[in-house]
Amino acid sequence: MTRTRLLVVTLVTVLSATSCAAFKDAMTAHVDVVARAGTQELTVSRLAEMMSTSETLLQPDAARSLTQLWVNYQLVGHAGAQGDSLATVADADAGMWSAFAQLKTRRFFETISAEWGNIDSASFEQKYNEGELLAAAHILLAKQPQGLSATANDSIRREADRIAETVTSATFAQVARDRSDDPGSKDRGGDYGVFPPGQMVPEFDAGIRSVAPGGISKVVETQFGYHIIRRATWDEIKDQFAQAYAGTAAQRAESLYFDRLETGANVQVKKNAPKLVKAVAEDVDAYRTDKTVIATARSGNLTAGRLAQWMAAFPPQSQVRQQVVQAPDSVIPMFVKNVMRNELLLHQADSAGIGADSAEVTEVRQAFFNGVLATMTQLRLSPSQLADSAADRSERERIAGERVEAYLAALLNNEGEFIEVPEQLVLVLRDKYENRIVPAALDRALAEATALRTAADSAAAATQPASSVPMPGAPQPAPRP
Repeated sequence: MTRTRLLVVTLVTVLSATSCAAFKDAMTAHVDVVARAGTQELTVSRLAEMMSTSETLLQPDAARSLTQLWVNYQLVGHAGAQGDSLATVADADAGMWSAFAQLKTRRFFETISAEWGNIDSASFEQKYNEGELLAAAHILLAKQPQGLSATANDSIRREADRIAETVTSATFAQVARDRSDDPGSKDRGGDYGVFPPGQMVPEFDAGIRSVAPGGISKVVETQFGYHIIRRATWDEIKDQFAQAYAGTAAQRAESLYFDRLETGANVQVKKNAPKLVKAVAEDVDAYRTDKTVIATARSGNLTAGRLAQWMAAFPPQSQVRQQVVQAPDSVIPMFVKNVMRNELLLHQADSAGIGADSAEVTEVRQAFFNGVLATMTQLRLSPSQLADSAADRSERERIAGERVEAYLAALLNNEGEFIEVPEQLVLVLRDKYENRIVPAALDRALAEATALRTAADSAAAATQPASSVPMPGAPQPAPRP
């Protein structure tokens, strides 16, 4: 059972429908139990002990991360003790939803974008002459670093003027190889190829446009130095232009498509989105079932719970969650719109009846099954490993719990290798089996861990032998007679 957020206004209704025993259990859990996973409980005192005797930082995020690890590992053990290897198609499809979403949207996007790069080449030369794409080579005489005399740069400018007056199209490439200070282009005779307007600094673009194709500019000054620019002729770059223009045409068509998609869906990001989005990024587990709306659209709303699913699906190495937490509030709405774009594409793909092909489906499901088996086996919590240890289910539950505790203890003492429970597996386990974390108990465990570590540090300091070397400012021993 996933974590449920109870609104204060519903508390009376909930309590009236709850038995005295259940109420007592809930209150006890709130006070003494930090987390539950299957049949296992993590008490405040146990979490405090784990943190205080390890090198774990005594901070709220560290306490939360350790508790979430405990829940994940215990749920793996609970499934193993139940004989559940999560080997059903339903398990795989639930766990790999993001992979299937990616496959569907990719196929849909390939379908709608197939014609975006197909354009009439008869107008290419005209488009080039009009500057829709630019092509140039240059000779750069770099400015001297700041702090040197202006006379030095004046001399460099005069030399650039001399080159501009004498260089020709026939000699341009060789002069660039001999004289240019641009290491990125000099070996190619100064050639930059074909590129869109705005890719270079404005002065450079203006220098290209100041001459017709085949012409050489006067000296153009930028922050980098003094440039002599030659604009390529159509015949020199026509093959490059066709490929580059097809790419930019596809980009323009893609941008137009998404603008129309978002406008048609009437995507609206809520004003309070930045605060909530960052909270989700910090703790996706706490928001997995949260139905608070972050953005609206005609095809459906984006809730905090759905955003938590997307956040958890991002690979850890991408560091998306860390970037979201640290990002200025002003950029969060754009991030939300990008997530909403994925949702809109999924909706479009579903409406068009587009899905992954059978081979892809088989491959994705098999990846899930292989990942589950590998994780369970590494933790010694697979159904077969636990069945070998005990025939009784309750005994298997006990053994699984003990193995998790022993593994975590070793891990916290840097005596074990970290075994990650993949998000795909976490998603299925948390939806399938009872689990919850009590935030108030986390705070209490952290306070107890801090007190325990302080006491241990004090005791350790008290047992240290006195130093024979006087500390700075300490009274000096009296000289011996």
